[in-house]
Amino acid sequence: MSENNTTLRVANVSKHYGEFTAVNDLSFDVKAGRVFGFLGPNGAGKTTTIRMIVGITAPDEGAIELFGETVSNESQNRIGYLPEERGLYKKMKVQDQLRYFAALKNVSQAEADRRIDFWLERMKLAEWKTKKTTDLSKGMSQKIQFISTVLHNPDLLILDEPFSGLDPVNVEFLIEVVAELKAQHKTIIFSTHLMETAERLCDDIILINKSRKVVGGTLREVKGSFSKNLIALRCVGGSAILEDKSLVAKTITHADEIEIELAENADAQVLLKRLIENGASISKFEQIEPSLNDIFIEKITGN
Repeated sequence: MSENNTTLRVANVSKHYGEFTAVNDLSFDVKAGRVFGFLGPNGAGKTTTIRMIVGITAPDEGAIELFGETVSNESQNRIGYLPEERGLYKKMKVQDQLRYFAALKNVSQAEADRRIDFWLERMKLAEWKTKKTTDLSKGMSQKIQFISTVLHNPDLLILDEPFSGLDPVNVEFLIEVVAELKAQHKTIIFSTHLMETAERLCDDIILINKSRKVVGGTLREVKGSFSKNLIALRCVGGSAILEDKSLVAKTITHADEIEIELAENADAQVLLKRLIENGASISKFEQIEPSLNDIFIEKITGN
């Protein structure tokens, strides 16, 4: 690896399809042993970038380094890639196709069988080993494809929308498995539309839109750069105070509380005092930071 322990470096990469630019002068680093969120709306250029990283297509400009070196067949074998568009052989039994995927990565059958048994047990699918893909539910198929991604024990995992098609219970289960892989010092890149999940898992993020980088850095840096005076309020009464534009710039009503953006130079303690003086009954008054979802919406829509 390079001197600063970088697993992946994307440097000024662009990709064009005729007059359409899918990726435009994109640069970012992914540090070893960290979870990196690759975020953006549909059509932003995420999948195109991932396909260049894994060697499906090549950049028109710029360079990509894996493990401190120019991309090669050897470095590619250290990647596990779960594409957004899944693909299993429908007529093959689960064990046979997992053996096949392992063989593609030069894993011996004896070792593959050991790992297959481990992962099927871990994914709670041991009894489905001899079943065909057509016998599996969508969620089960998703888990089998995840197993195929990790069977060769890759150093870098790239998961494109890994939670698509999973119910909430299995989303939580897969988050747990990803956390275990991180604890083993695997580097993990994942692309998702689930901002709450990204916020829970990611050490670092990049947000791209219309083929360009919009914002990037550690999760803490990104959230800190969008710091606003936000208050989570739960109260009865005080509506007149919340309409005072010298104190409140904007309010968003949620199911059981109100999110308040303070006006410029307004003081949260002054707002609290005014609410109490106005007879409001307050059960929650908490200064909060913007969520990743808030940042995503603001940077994509400009609101």
